Amino acid sequence: MTTLRLLPDTDSPLDHATALAAFGDMLDGRVPDAEAAAFLTGLTVREETAIEIAAAAQALRERMIPVQAPANAIDVCGTGGDGSHSLNVSTAVAIVVAACGIPVAKHGNRAASSSAGAADTLEALGLDLDRASAIAEDTLGTIGIAFLFAQKHHPALGRLAPVRRAIGRRTIFNLIGPIANPARVRRQLIGVARPDFLPTYATALRLIGVDSAMIVAGDEPLDELSVCAPSTAIRIGACGDRTERITPADAGLPTYGLDDLRGGDPAYNAAALTALLVGAPGAYRDAVLLNAAGALIVADAVSDWTDGVALAADAIDSGRAATLLSQWIAA
Repeated sequence: MTTLRLLPDTDSPLDHATALAAFGDMLDGRVPDAEAAAFLTGLTVREETAIEIAAAAQALRERMIPVQAPANAIDVCGTGGDGSHSLNVSTAVAIVVAACGIPVAKHGNRAASSSAGAADTLEALGLDLDRASAIAEDTLGTIGIAFLFAQKHHPALGRLAPVRRAIGRRTIFNLIGPIANPARVRRQLIGVARPDFLPTYATALRLIGVDSAMIVAGDEPLDELSVCAPSTAIRIGACGDRTERITPADAGLPTYGLDDLRGGDPAYNAAALTALLVGAPGAYRDAVLLNAAGALIVADAVSDWTDGVALAADAIDSGRAATLLSQWIAA
């Protein structure tokens, strides 16, 4: 293999054109593995800039297999990497928000740093991942939800899988998952596992372009709004351009310990999600309600946290969320 373009030095921030070309070369397999590994590791050590994150996302989006989604569709997705091994909050949030009448194009993958990712848990619930991706546009239109399995929609990432495994730590490609949604959604609730990184990520999202978004992190840190500690949220676009601090009490919810959200393998997490949808109380339910409230604010379905929690709770308690999951599995 020959290097068609010498990768730039990562000591200094890259401009957009340089970064876009570098990520394109890596995704197209034009860079030797050792050189790609050194480049990605260098970015991580130096810390990625907003321009570099946006360029990496653009390069991946240019190579993805897209799907069509309604204009008001939303995604709820985290970057992962918080090390909490918690239950699948964003997966449950996607089901609850869809049951509130908001189309959800859920982007996700198998676990990278936990025991059960969105794909693993949905598969344990009975969702056929291959079929779910194949009929994503149909289910978005009929029942208002789809799972966009990253492995199916981002084949270019497969070329870098050996490199990322060899590196053995997160790279910029872990950060760009939420902003490389194959449905090109323009409304998003995004969780980031590093509270100090929220402003950088928010700038990257502005560069990519959204209509309405909220980027959140729990103080623990968690890559979601936390019911165990305060959280920080940066709002972008139609839901308001501002930074705010949120506690569970702000949404009328109690505070829990982090162990109350501890998950397990896919079967364990699937059982917990099933119990949640039939009314099981506790930390998992309240974490889902809080994050669903954030998504509903982004979707302009509610204007405040308590109304969002109430709407999400009704979607569960009425049985609509459980029915939607059953319909999705049977589709």
